[in-house]
Amino acid sequence: MSLLRNTLATFRMIKIEHSVFALPFAYTGAFMAARTVSSATGEAQWTMPGWEVLVPLTIAMVAVRSFAMAYNRLADVDIDSKNPRTQNRPLVTGELSVVFTKRFIFVCMLIFTTACAALNTTCLLLSPLALGLSAFYSHTKRFTPLCHLVLGSVLGLAPVAGWLAVQPTHLGYSAVLLFFAVTFWVAGFDILYACQDEEFDKSQGLFSLPASQGVPRALFASSWTHAAAALLFPMAGWYAGLGLVYSVVSLLVGGILVWEHKLIKPGDLSKVNVAFFTLNGVIAVFVFLGAWADLALGSPWMFPR
Repeated sequence: MSLLRNTLATFRMIKIEHSVFALPFAYTGAFMAARTVSSATGEAQWTMPGWEVLVPLTIAMVAVRSFAMAYNRLADVDIDSKNPRTQNRPLVTGELSVVFTKRFIFVCMLIFTTACAALNTTCLLLSPLALGLSAFYSHTKRFTPLCHLVLGSVLGLAPVAGWLAVQPTHLGYSAVLLFFAVTFWVAGFDILYACQDEEFDKSQGLFSLPASQGVPRALFASSWTHAAAALLFPMAGWYAGLGLVYSVVSLLVGGILVWEHKLIKPGDLSKVNVAFFTLNGVIAVFVFLGAWADLALGSPWMFPR
């Protein structure tokens, strides 16, 4: 029973269900990278990446996200114990011990590194950078309001990782554009989420954007980061040669982001969880499905590169 309790508490600590935020973008990068254009005929060809890529990529993404979440909970346990919103987290309540969490973090590092090695040498060599950036984020709110962009860049690495899993020697423009799109997308909704803790962060001397600039300015900044993301998502698809389906999805994503900001007002943050969890999970899945559909439909629907 203790094993089951620890497992369930660990899943709650790392919010395993929220892997939906990063994993679809990793698949999007991998699927885009699998599209090639013949130098002889100029025709585009696409074959879905095989299980030898998708399985270790999936393991790597879940492992690095679990590492990042566990590290964040460990680094923030002193802050979480004072915040009424986070006092039920397993490390705060004692359901999980510091020693157990450190071991879990170490195991996640090993699994992630092993999965990267199974992909290719490039992914293996870059794995320490991914782990370092994932850990670094947890400390940034202690000294800079740019912490939201740092978190965004961590998830922004997902499409880059997916691309390099398929094409380790060449990073395409579409993967770079997706990196910035995801970075701004995540930063925008992390700012929204941080609005709930404005007063608490101020009392603790933390540098979240709502704490340093106030909720109205933070919401304004979030709307601009999401506007940038809404432009960058279709640009990434254009550079990848995607067409009609992905374009429609990009418009839907822009509409969802607009609706998200209509849900939240400076004086009413009651719908933040709806915007943070539901809508953003939908966006990640939509982007991947749109890219997959265009790639699977083939040349009649595609834009030339």
